[in-house]
Amino acid sequence: MEYKNLSVDELQAQLQQVEQNKVDLEKALYQRWHEAKAELAHEIREMIDSRGYDTDEILELVAPKRKRAGGGAKKGNRSYTRYVDPENPNNVYVRGVLPKWMKEKMTAQGYDPSVKDDREAFKANYLQAMKD
Repeated sequence: MEYKNLSVDELQAQLQQVEQNKVDLEKALYQRWHEAKAELAHEIREMIDSRGYDTDEILELVAPKRKRAGGGAKKGNRSYTRYVDPENPNNVYVRGVLPKWMKEKMTAQGYDPSVKDDREAFKANYLQAMKD
């Protein structure tokens, strides 16, 4: 199509038609996508049933439910690296908000406590990493 010969109104009408076509195509794609998923789910159910298994038991093996916080999960089972100041073993940083002593030492060494790369470099170069 030759767009150079079209008026502004004709170009706007063409553009609106293209946008409407896009909307229609997206709707069709969305609908077809959901139909395909439904077909696949139906095929999987038939396969499970034909082999004599319970659908819920098999689906639990395929996609186990995640444990929710506080729902039987052990608390305190995570292990975080502790960073100890070699000059003062009472100064320990685990994670979270930086303690005042660490900010002061970082600044004294030329690091910016607000920059993640600087924090990581400081921990690697000046603190002693201890795993529990």
